[in-house]
Amino acid sequence: MSENHITPKGQQEKGISDGVRFSHLSYGYALKNLPCIYTFFLLLGYEIIFASLLKVCTFARFYYPFIPTRYNYLTKTQRCAMDTKFDLIKKEVAKVVVGQEKMIDSLLIAFFCEGHILIEGVPGLAKTTTVNALAKALGLNFKRAQFTPDLLPADILGAEIYDPKNNSFKIKKGPIFTNLLLADEINRAPAKVQSALLEVMQEKQVTLGDTTFEIEKPFFVMATQNPVEQEGVYQLPEAQLDRFMLKLIVSYNTKTEELEIARRISSGNMEEIHPVITKEEIDQVKNEIKAIHIDPEVEEYMIELVNATRYPSQYGLEEIEHFIQFGASPRVSIDMFKAVKAMAYLRGKDFVTPVDVAYLANEIMRHRIVLTYEAEAEGITTDEIIQKVLEAVNIP
Repeated sequence: MSENHITPKGQQEKGISDGVRFSHLSYGYALKNLPCIYTFFLLLGYEIIFASLLKVCTFARFYYPFIPTRYNYLTKTQRCAMDTKFDLIKKEVAKVVVGQEKMIDSLLIAFFCEGHILIEGVPGLAKTTTVNALAKALGLNFKRAQFTPDLLPADILGAEIYDPKNNSFKIKKGPIFTNLLLADEINRAPAKVQSALLEVMQEKQVTLGDTTFEIEKPFFVMATQNPVEQEGVYQLPEAQLDRFMLKLIVSYNTKTEELEIARRISSGNMEEIHPVITKEEIDQVKNEIKAIHIDPEVEEYMIELVNATRYPSQYGLEEIEHFIQFGASPRVSIDMFKAVKAMAYLRGKDFVTPVDVAYLANEIMRHRIVLTYEAEAEGITTDEIIQKVLEAVNIP
């Protein structure tokens, strides 16, 4: 039996010679093609190193704004002036408004992007006081219109009035002819009054009779609505909601802030607000905001977010598809591109990151997504839909 396990000598030598011949051929082929093999592995190594460095640099530029970039649109002097102006505006507003920093930032973003803002919150959260203080700090005209169920469009826009002395008609301009307009409790007025703001908010002009009047720039509408009231209120139509760049939901102050508010009001210790910026400087800030850089990857990311609200199933969101009746409109993409630039500008950066997009996603889209009756019956909100979209879309 042992002979069956022993390889014959001739076969053993033949196997050895075949192995030696094979190894010689392999080494010969490797030596002959050594430059090509060396070049291949060298390029592969460079590619790995380059990809790693690219990832590190991308991460650093997105999340550490103090690292220099090649998109230095703002000089050091411009950044210092920018920080000083915004700090001065916030400091002036803080003389009469305690806390509510997000509301102040949102107002500044919408104002410098030439948009409008809708603020929802219970009474007593300093909504009117904030916009009045902001108008004084900006040195602009401010008017307030209280919306009621018996309000007429002419009460907001103005009308032609007959003058019996001259036997002619003259134009009586309404409160819309100002720089900052507060439309207080806008959901108390019927739809015809709400729709009277459509032309002026979009085209910055008012038509009275046969005459069209241009609104003096800058023009900014801040509308408030009370979510508590159930009777005597009219829900804003989708076309009207789409005109607002941001919708902000204001919550209560902290206990410390409320204590400071009570002390100031009870003692009458309210400082006077002074203008800290001119109209020329406002235009300069707007131009600097437009110069903020957005990477193509971040631009595509914002478009994907908007598209995911229209076609959720394409992003693996089949569970929320039946909750969405209409997704975000194209105005969302336009306003998002503008608002994230202003957000980066407020943070002292000259480029936009996905963090800026995520920070403003709710404010930009929450009032532009129409939910189905099934979603309302189950208590699903647009904020929950937006959160699902943010989780599903890949961050660049």
